[in-house]
Amino acid sequence: MKLSFSLPRILQFAIVFLLISHSVFAAPTRHRRRAVHHASTAARAAWAPHASAALVHRASYRAPAPAVVVRGGPWTEPTYADSTAGDNADGEDLEVRRAAVEALGPYNGSVVAVDPNTGRILTIVNQRLALGSGFQPCSTIKVSVALAALSEKVVGGDGKLFRHGGYNLTQALAHSNNFYFATLGVKLGFDKVSYYAHLFGYGERAGLDIPGESPGSFPAGPPSNGGVGMLTSFGEEIAQTPLQLAALMAALANGGTLYYLQYPRTAQEAREFVPRVKRQLDIGNLIPELKPGMLAAVEYGTARRAQQDEEPIAGKTGTCTDGHTHLGWFGSFNDVGGRKLALVVLLTGGRMPGTPGPLAAGMAGEVYRSLVQKNYFAMQNPLRALMPATLLSTPICCAR
Repeated sequence: MKLSFSLPRILQFAIVFLLISHSVFAAPTRHRRRAVHHASTAARAAWAPHASAALVHRASYRAPAPAVVVRGGPWTEPTYADSTAGDNADGEDLEVRRAAVEALGPYNGSVVAVDPNTGRILTIVNQRLALGSGFQPCSTIKVSVALAALSEKVVGGDGKLFRHGGYNLTQALAHSNNFYFATLGVKLGFDKVSYYAHLFGYGERAGLDIPGESPGSFPAGPPSNGGVGMLTSFGEEIAQTPLQLAALMAALANGGTLYYLQYPRTAQEAREFVPRVKRQLDIGNLIPELKPGMLAAVEYGTARRAQQDEEPIAGKTGTCTDGHTHLGWFGSFNDVGGRKLALVVLLTGGRMPGTPGPLAAGMAGEVYRSLVQKNYFAMQNPLRALMPATLLSTPICCAR
């Protein structure tokens, strides 16, 4: 169903409300707000890698349960798999990779870690999945939509869409409120939503000369299922790759520089790494209005399983079903410290012990905690000493 913008505004909002409340909220919202338990001890015990091969392959792996048809299925992706099979860890930061592999455990998914100050990919766990055709972004698309709304001044200083009551932007991000972001989509219109999404990297490769990387996809018009409201609340008809989300998280962490993500494949390439800027995003003044909602998501919202004892992190969860696959996303970055990290977790599968988005957030939290314990963020990044003249850049991408 496409929304016609010649309709009176009140009728547009009525259509969106009915669409979101009846077609979307009925099941996903209940699942998203359900209390999430830690992954079962039995599931983790079933994963038994040999220590000598833990960074690249799980030498001994047994799925906790066979694939079965469950309510809403049949699911076409297993919940548990050896997500490191076929990976090549040459050139990666093995400290980060170790933390990511241990946090992902027996689950079918991918972890991508990026240095926000350079665009260097530090690790990709499950390279096949991360470089593939992409998946529906679920509620992680709300970060791009919030930036677009702030840039176009669709939301006021208090972040509210309505004069009386309702969530402000911080609360809407923290609790991933679908009606709020569907309304933003209607107010912005598809053309503006599309313009900003492409500006932030959707529909193009995030990496520079990374073999096998997919550009994902972004629809040419409002989705047939729910129009722009479904696109801006659930990412309908968008295919997002973990690298695209990681690049956007890195730009938020560093103040607005969208780097080409580069993936050194040897120790020498890592030593000779030179950052390359794709484009400068004019979002430096918007980040302080956006970041409180991402911090609140971790403090008390949908991503609270990622909460840290020391350094806070900012993030956004995503939970939805793409065809016959459950998806759980979490995009994040640490907010303080001398060394920053942009981290994306994507889970794919059928039946999961909890809501996939919050489960992905919990895994990311484990990565940050592990690296804090090893004083990773206290280390000096040698590439930060590079002069701006050594950075190569290209013109901004998008015309309106």
